[in-house]
Amino acid sequence: MQLIKTFITRAHRVSFRVIAVVLSFISLAVLPVEFVMGAGQFVIGNLISVAPVVAVGLLVAAWVVATGAGSVAADAFQGRAFQAILIASAIGAVTPVCGITVLPLMSGLLVAGVPLAPVMAFWLSSPITDPAMLAATVAMLGLPMALGKTIVAFAMGVFGGAITHRLATRRWVMEPLRRRAALPGDQNTGSCAAAGFRAAFWRDPSRRRRFVVEIVSTGRLVLICLSFAFVAEYALKDLLPPNAMAAYVGGDTPWAIPLAVFVGSPIYLDGYAALPLVRGMIDLGMSQGAAMAFLVSGGVVSIWGAIAIFPVIQFKPFLLYLTIAVLGSLMAGYGYGFVVS
Repeated sequence: MQLIKTFITRAHRVSFRVIAVVLSFISLAVLPVEFVMGAGQFVIGNLISVAPVVAVGLLVAAWVVATGAGSVAADAFQGRAFQAILIASAIGAVTPVCGITVLPLMSGLLVAGVPLAPVMAFWLSSPITDPAMLAATVAMLGLPMALGKTIVAFAMGVFGGAITHRLATRRWVMEPLRRRAALPGDQNTGSCAAAGFRAAFWRDPSRRRRFVVEIVSTGRLVLICLSFAFVAEYALKDLLPPNAMAAYVGGDTPWAIPLAVFVGSPIYLDGYAALPLVRGMIDLGMSQGAAMAFLVSGGVVSIWGAIAIFPVIQFKPFLLYLTIAVLGSLMAGYGYGFVVS
């Protein structure tokens, strides 16, 4: 199991770098010079415009990781069922949990005896947003979409946790882990947060290094993802007719939100990359409800998150997660579309 997790993590990193390099060379060799120059100016201008807001989010996210605030979640999950679900949903909505590290955190909580209901709530709410993602969403899609996405993250956790709690007497809910699931003490299964909470992290050299590493690594990821995403946005606006997207995901199209959920999730590569892509589709006629459904479903039905979790969690709990994620995404799309209309 450890070998599988290591392979998935390395394959994810290698594939991302390889794809980025290959696409860069192909673009420079094949695309017209005018397109490359226009895309470059578009990318630089948009990166400069969103930099101040994203920088604030990166600082907040790094502080949470360096101080160990994320480790407080394990203690908060203990207690009465619905209180634990509410706390888990709130923590998941504001805590930056890096993709693959959801795996050791979930397995550690479940092995420690935390019920599946609050873990499910955290599992559903955590991938949708975090401080850096909130800042980036404000910068590119506006404050209403950013706040709506945060509220949806919390509501998704409560919704999933409540359903799971109703099934608490089922054997597969009481024992959701596979028999050979990794224990929290295994190598390379640590959380991305420091152990213990210490607000004044700068007094500890190891926490200072963790703060710097988090800013550098997350900032690099955001820069790469946003750069390619802005290129995609530029190409989308350049290649698609103005009303092409409106025909499928426009405000008056009955299948706009289901299409955004079931077709949007597989092409959702990264939360930061999705923001400018969605902004481009909104400019081409995508409805606000479909945009929210796309962002939420892409976050909770991440292909890399599914690959990481499936070897550890049993099939029925995994299927329950996917079902709740799809239903919650549909409700988020319809609800947000109704509110802003």
